[in-house]
Amino acid sequence: MLQLLIGVWISRKISSESDFLLGGRNLPLFMVAFSLFATWFGAETCIGSSAAVYERGLSGSRADPFGYSLCLLLLGLLLAARFRRGNYMTLADYFRERYGIFIERIAIWIIVPSSLIWAAAQIRAFGQIIAATTSIQVTVAITIAAAFVVVYTVLGGLLSDVYTDLIQGIVVVFGLVVLFVMCIHSIPGLRQILSDMDPVRLSLLAPQETLLMRLDRWMVPILGSLVAQEAISRILAARSVSVARNGSFLACGIYFVMGAIPAFLGLVGPYVVPGLQDPEHFMVRLAARFLPKFLFVVFTGALISAIIATIDSILLAVAALLSHNLIVPLFSIKSNRGRVLSARLIVVFAGAFAYVLALYAKGVYNLVLAASAFGTAGILVITLMGFFTKIGGRLSASLALIAGLIITPLGTYVFAIEAPFLASIFGAFIAFLMGGVLAKEFGRNLSEAPEYYTRARD
Repeated sequence: MLQLLIGVWISRKISSESDFLLGGRNLPLFMVAFSLFATWFGAETCIGSSAAVYERGLSGSRADPFGYSLCLLLLGLLLAARFRRGNYMTLADYFRERYGIFIERIAIWIIVPSSLIWAAAQIRAFGQIIAATTSIQVTVAITIAAAFVVVYTVLGGLLSDVYTDLIQGIVVVFGLVVLFVMCIHSIPGLRQILSDMDPVRLSLLAPQETLLMRLDRWMVPILGSLVAQEAISRILAARSVSVARNGSFLACGIYFVMGAIPAFLGLVGPYVVPGLQDPEHFMVRLAARFLPKFLFVVFTGALISAIIATIDSILLAVAALLSHNLIVPLFSIKSNRGRVLSARLIVVFAGAFAYVLALYAKGVYNLVLAASAFGTAGILVITLMGFFTKIGGRLSASLALIAGLIITPLGTYVFAIEAPFLASIFGAFIAFLMGGVLAKEFGRNLSEAPEYYTRARD
């Protein structure tokens, strides 16, 4: 309710599209860092990864905290400064400038489904917390969760999100640290449990996996989320280039330290809370057992806050891409009021779609991995090749996006290859290079983007 009131208060300060989608482009370092941390640190970290480790050991959750921490590190090293210097409103703005309007539109329809799948994972986790702590059924809980998040997001936009992210980040850190300390002191024979634990549970490498399979599983969280509108929006909202870059590094450190706590607790979980029918309830059940009632309420609130921050960011990312890059140009919306209204309506429709996905999903963690791998290879390739080379134009980008979109599902569900995501990246890269060769072969000047390079020189 406090977050909802903050959303109402912030909504009075929103007067432009930039305010709603980027918080006015004036975020300081700690707000950028905690906002990135809160955006990444959602359902998959607390609920999903602890459940995966509970079931299969550390190899069940390589994405958290290891994979996504490395993703934030690479974001700061490779992309943060470049995106912030461009002063874009969305990731698709960069694609339009570098490759043209056609690639901008195609990229949007690849990015948006991935974001909606990710939003569904967070909504499902929100519902799981409500279901685990009350007598409400999971379906009803997910419905309540979706409705609340949509209302909250529509009211305040990114500006309210970053204000609450700082508070949420502090509360999440406090809640997890307290739970960790209480468990360390309260679990009987913890040292003996760790020393007698099956070595398979302690290994980051799952048994019977080939080298290619292992590399593929690692690359999904590291590279699959590297070019995500949810994170890029925080970079674009930073006060300066240095704030954008250093905020990514700080977020990486916070994420790794805090993400290690759910992974550790999930590791010892079967010895402490054995026989759970639904492992996704593990973290909440553990907190209810070891924390005093007041601290349990604080911890549950921290989990909900983290999830709300993630869902809010995703819905805003979808709204930014569909409203700013499609609806506003299509209907020639000029007024700030009209643009903000357009973005808010997209939030409502995106939230409804994610809600339907959340109802029929099999689990939080599987949703997150599906979101990370869905068509992201082509987006990754055209972004990196666009920033770091002068190779390729519209044809190269088109072929790379098509390859990235089809190779992963074909490799996973049709040919059952060992490394479908890596194959998708490699295929998109080859397709990008082929596009450049074909453009030159047919004498078409599609391998350069004159406006982009003129602006870069200026």
